[in-house]
Amino acid sequence: MRPSVRKSVFAGIAGLSLAGTVAGCAPSATQTTPAPATGTNSPASSAAAAPSGTASSLAGSGSVYQDGTYSADGTYVSPNGTETVGVELTLASGTVTAVNITQHPSNPNTRKFQGEFAGGIAAQIVGKSVDELNVSKVAGSSLTSGGFNKALEMIKAEAK
Repeated sequence: MRPSVRKSVFAGIAGLSLAGTVAGCAPSATQTTPAPATGTNSPASSAAAAPSGTASSLAGSGSVYQDGTYSADGTYVSPNGTETVGVELTLASGTVTAVNITQHPSNPNTRKFQGEFAGGIAAQIVGKSVDELNVSKVAGSSLTSGGFNKALEMIKAEAK
């Protein structure tokens, strides 16, 4: 009974954490309301300045990366040994616009899992900010994700 209580508490904390994160990222109606007001009242103008500063810092975070196509190989360990997967990402304003996976299978199992990964990765990352990406499992392939994430870190460093 104790492990189930622990799991419930953990799940509750994780859920609250996720809800807080999502709520913190969501725009609120009060942020847009003060912006049109142009009175001489300094609290209103400071309230209007705060959302625009937040918006520009969010927009600025996407411009940290140079637009272009970048590629890197990432390695990961499978039951058959060390494997490599090639990753090519096209970035525009810090957003992934295209992905291409180059498979480097050393055996039939690796070929199968890298193929499944390659077939499903675009649906999970295209259109997302490169800073939001942390792939864990794609189309039944969980180990290939480790190689992808390593290649992603190299690509991010190169694109800065």
